Amino acid sequence: MKKFGIIGTGIVGTAIAVSLEKVGYQCLGVETRSDYSYERFSRYLQKERLPLEQWVPEADLVFITTQDGIIHLVAENLAQRKLYKPGQIWIHCSGSLRAQILKKKPALPIKTLSLHPLQSFADVDEALQLLPGSHFGLEGEAEEEGVQIVQALGGIAHRIDPEKKPLYHAGAVVASNYLVTLASMAVQLFGLAGIPQEDVLQSLLPLMQGTLRNLDKVGLPQALTGPIARGDSEVVRSHLESIPFELEQAYQILGLSTLELAQAKMKQNSKEYPKEALLKLNELLGGKE
Repeated sequence: MKKFGIIGTGIVGTAIAVSLEKVGYQCLGVETRSDYSYERFSRYLQKERLPLEQWVPEADLVFITTQDGIIHLVAENLAQRKLYKPGQIWIHCSGSLRAQILKKKPALPIKTLSLHPLQSFADVDEALQLLPGSHFGLEGEAEEEGVQIVQALGGIAHRIDPEKKPLYHAGAVVASNYLVTLASMAVQLFGLAGIPQEDVLQSLLPLMQGTLRNLDKVGLPQALTGPIARGDSEVVRSHLESIPFELEQAYQILGLSTLELAQAKMKQNSKEYPKEALLKLNELLGGKE
């Protein structure tokens, strides 16, 4: 039976602790500076809030699920106080930080692991539902053990080159955070079109969800639809003539990337993108000649 503890009882840390306990791992203790997060944690898992020295030296796995900015400080504190045992694995769940941040001194007899759930969680209940089936990015000295932990959580593991982790995290940001930004842009445009503010987002969500279903069903680039996919330059021209100046550049940048996808879709379907439309769209969207 693997023994573990959690430092930082946020949504991710809480969900991981509860999920691992359910499959036979033993949570020895938790530590957090926040009374609120500990009270929330306790509603899901009754584990005592103990000083680090009472449980860290006995744990096989130490999860540091604090805010990214203090992960290295927590690890340095453990090392300075000699709160570890040989072969112990220290784990953080940041998508942007490398596992090596946990081990400032190479001689420290622990192994490091970054275990990042590629998912967005609104609260603990949602996290518990979404962890099974989620994909995880792994890198560090304990990748093999990381695969086992991900499997215990019901997830799918992907090993990442630590040198390229910023690219991995940037991809996650584009897919998740920027999706919200795109929704905000669409909401602004619908509002300008006269749709009542209280109805705007709800009217767009089914469209966005349908697009996600298409991506799941047919993938890239086949899920692409719309005027650029059809080569309809006049529709795009009318958009650019109406869009507020502050949104125009974003529309053009996204349009150029969409134009590349549209050409790939045509080619995949054994068709050729209309040359005249390609020239007009490239000009409208500010592409290179």
